[in-house]
Amino acid sequence: MSLRPDVWLTPLNRAEIVHAVILHVFWKKATQSEADSALKVLDRDCAAGIWKQVIFPVGTFARSIDLTRKYGSTLGVRTLDSLHVACALELKAERFWTFDDRQARLAEAVGLDTSA
Repeated sequence: MSLRPDVWLTPLNRAEIVHAVILHVFWKKATQSEADSALKVLDRDCAAGIWKQVIFPVGTFARSIDLTRKYGSTLGVRTLDSLHVACALELKAERFWTFDDRQARLAEAVGLDTSA
C-alpha cells in the first residue's frame, strides 16, 4: 500500500473494513485478538498516511440513486454497491478496487478502471 500513496479511504470504506474483520470473528475464521490486531494495523496505517482519508462527498446519495435507476435492474446492484461506486465518481476516481463482482460490473459500466 505504501507504494500507492493516493488510495482513498472514506468513512464508508472504513466502516466496511471494520465490519468485514469483525464478521470473521462471528464466522469463527478469526479470533477476537486477531481482529483487534488487524484493526490496530488499519488505525496505524491511517495515522501514517498510507490511506488518504477523504470525506464522504455530499452528492454521493443522489448519484447512488441515479446509478440504481440506470443499472439496478440489469446488474442487480445493492445499495452499498451503488454507494461505493457513486462515491468514487464524486471523488473523480480513475481506478476502483473491489473484491465484489457486482461493484466491479457497475464500476466498469460507468467507465471506472477496475484492473489491479
